[in-house]
Amino acid sequence: MITFVPTPIGNPQDITFRAMRTFEKANLFLCEDTRQTKKLLRLLEERFGMRYPDAIFYSFNEHNGQERLDSLGDTFAKHEVVYVSDAGMPVISDPGQLLVAYAQVHGLKYDVLPGASAVTTAYAASGFEEEKFLFYAFLPHNGKERRSALVEAMQSGYHSVLYESPHRLQKLLEEIVQIDENRELFLAKELSKKYQKYYRGTAKELNIIFKNISIRGEWVVIMKAKEEEQEKSLRFSEILHLDIPPKMKAKLLSMLSDKSVKEWYIELIQNEK
Repeated sequence: MITFVPTPIGNPQDITFRAMRTFEKANLFLCEDTRQTKKLLRLLEERFGMRYPDAIFYSFNEHNGQERLDSLGDTFAKHEVVYVSDAGMPVISDPGQLLVAYAQVHGLKYDVLPGASAVTTAYAASGFEEEKFLFYAFLPHNGKERRSALVEAMQSGYHSVLYESPHRLQKLLEEIVQIDENRELFLAKELSKKYQKYYRGTAKELNIIFKNISIRGEWVVIMKAKEEEQEKSLRFSEILHLDIPPKMKAKLLSMLSDKSVKEWYIELIQNEK
């Protein structure tokens, strides 16, 4: 049996009784980081009386996931296996996806326990009315892929949820300002932790604020959709990928945004360099 167990996204008191009982029974742990998992288990033992499991621990991450499956997969049916990521819901934006697929292909019994999720926690705190939203996890780090993914998220017609690291948050705000400085955003810092903080405002307003504060910790960024973008979204991201001259592409993009043909042309040329 393989059980995917969510762990607290910050406050250890958010662990569930069911999760602790599952930990106690496990004899094989697959962890995004074994050090983080052992630290959590010791904390649960000390604060909540959980029995520390008599188990073997292996790392299972984006770099060695397939290697672990090749070497350990045949033994899973003989063990009580637990998979945990460093924090939050496993499998969502997480290497555990590979393990779920393996279990399905090989007919292994598995279960996913409910628990903490930064996505739903931040969205509930945002106050944005629409029930539908899209989750984009982390954007590509650099280049045209990042720009294209951000434009797609902003033009989707739905509220969009992103994860962002502290050293790229200011860059993200500046990129959003370039596309739509009046876009309303909700930012959540260090959810459920001691220094949790919420920010809501336009991209322009928050970009100014964040130039004057220390940006630390993990962030969830929610971009509010514009109603009029519902129809635009069907073509905007496609235009960016068209194999046509920059001048023609700039004209098309200008028709679907507030930026001039010249502004788009300059930006397209710069992104090609």
